[in-house]
Amino acid sequence: MAGEKNVTETILVVGGGISGLTAAVEAGEVGYDVILLEKRPYLGGRVAQLHEYFPKLCPPFCGLEINFRRIKENPRIKFFTLAEVEKISGQPGNFDVTVKIKPRYVNSNCTICGKCVDACPKERIDEYNYGLSKTKAIYLPHEMAFPAKYVIDDTVCDKCGKCVEACPYNAIDLNDQPKTVNFKVGAIIWATGWKPYDATKMDNLGFGKYPNVITNVMMERLAAVNGPTKGKILRPSDNKEVKSIAFVQCAGSRDENHLPYCSAICCLASMKQATYIKEQYPDAKVYIFYIDLRAFGRFEDFYNRVKEYEGIEFIKGKVAKITEVPETKNLIVEAEDILSGKKTQQEVEMVVLATGMMPTTAEEKVPADNVSYDDFNFLLSDLQDNGIYAAGCAKRPMDVASCVQDATGAALKAIQSIVRRFTTVAK
Repeated sequence: MAGEKNVTETILVVGGGISGLTAAVEAGEVGYDVILLEKRPYLGGRVAQLHEYFPKLCPPFCGLEINFRRIKENPRIKFFTLAEVEKISGQPGNFDVTVKIKPRYVNSNCTICGKCVDACPKERIDEYNYGLSKTKAIYLPHEMAFPAKYVIDDTVCDKCGKCVEACPYNAIDLNDQPKTVNFKVGAIIWATGWKPYDATKMDNLGFGKYPNVITNVMMERLAAVNGPTKGKILRPSDNKEVKSIAFVQCAGSRDENHLPYCSAICCLASMKQATYIKEQYPDAKVYIFYIDLRAFGRFEDFYNRVKEYEGIEFIKGKVAKITEVPETKNLIVEAEDILSGKKTQQEVEMVVLATGMMPTTAEEKVPADNVSYDDFNFLLSDLQDNGIYAAGCAKRPMDVASCVQDATGAALKAIQSIVRRFTTVAK
């Protein structure tokens, strides 16, 4: 049937985090060709930056490694890192997508031997560790990175050539250039995920001003065995072991001046991180300042378990201000204890801010017409049959397990969209 050529059965997945990976492997294993794009130089997204995640509280690479293997073994799935969508045109069943791929400067000859890193004279802030450490300008994003090869940060590299001289495998090309490629696809899954809300916007909480005020995502890196301190939780100012710590809930969330909504997972994340502290420092004092504690469904049991820990105190009250004791770099957390009706000042050695989840689409819109967003910039693609489907945290705040379920649903919707058009054209 001649008309069938007007429908393309390839599915484009934008975003290589847990939602994008799930959507790609589900669609690919059903028998559809999949193109997976990721802006970073590695797949795995923010899940790869966690120490542990719900519901099993296991390291993230338990799940990621399975998905990486499924991608490697499936010839229908092609992935591109350092790739961003510049333009989407056309209609469901027949989209034209323009993608810009930034140069990696390192090819498949790389064996990650490390000689280039030893030779490199330049350093950069390590965004994988949320600025808690540095790497060389040529670097491996992390120990379990997929693809497992180095990449050069061209915003720092001055192309001195020392890495080229040191590489015994001819794996580095400093003349590598950006590429623009075009794909024809039948449906698109937008799984670009989320960003931590910028904690510097809350002047009263001291982030960016006091070194021992960190965010919840930074805490994950401090606890991770492949993090900047190899899993030992130490406060940033002096690498001191932590004997007292405060967790501040809703840091910027449920606030009309910042994020008006609840990110749903922050309470559980802070309770989980409180257990990180107690596992390493059983005698540590932990204070969790909260507005309302939310532990949905089966996670209520986890909340009840954390409440039983000796040395963990829950204080119902919004934190008004955090100040530093200059001599010790300790922090004074000021809040109103709603249950006692009194104002409290608690001195601790470190503070963790539970910042909320902001969709990447708040700053980077889908470059296509007929795409709708809610009041908080989450995608509303499920409300219209436009061939572009949101998955995971591009749709709303979710935990990892919910992202996996939602991405599976998005893959099914993309397949249904193609089949529906294919059937219509065939008639």
